[in-house]
Amino acid sequence: MSPLTLAEVETLARAAHDGRTDKAGRPYAEHLAAVAEGVRARGGDPDQIAAAWLHDAVEDAVLSEEWLARARLTARTKAIVRALTRGPGESPEAYAARILATPGAPLVKEADLAHNADPDRLAVLPEPVRTRLTGKYDRMRALLGPQP
Repeated sequence: MSPLTLAEVETLARAAHDGRTDKAGRPYAEHLAAVAEGVRARGGDPDQIAAAWLHDAVEDAVLSEEWLARARLTARTKAIVRALTRGPGESPEAYAARILATPGAPLVKEADLAHNADPDRLAVLPEPVRTRLTGKYDRMRALLGPQP
């Protein structure tokens, strides 16, 4: 059986996150779309774009690891999603190391960080939250190092 198309992955991701909002109260699917577009704009391939749509699904428990294991996705897409799924209590260092060790994952994380750290997106948050998140994103960028 062939892998899901990008349109099918997008539909699935939007449905899985239906009703969820981001920290600014915006529909969560807007973040997923921005990350997928960021991956596309950075020259990402279909596996990476599919992973961008699904990058938070297992971590946020809207889809399970069991679902991911059975999903009609390429092994590479699944590996990228797993690399981007931060475990409870996992250190930023371990998380970054796994991303760096997984082909294709750094580009998806770069697009995720770019959208998360967008000044316009952060501007609507209270100052303490904005400061905390900016520090968190800066630290992850430092751990990941410069991306090609």
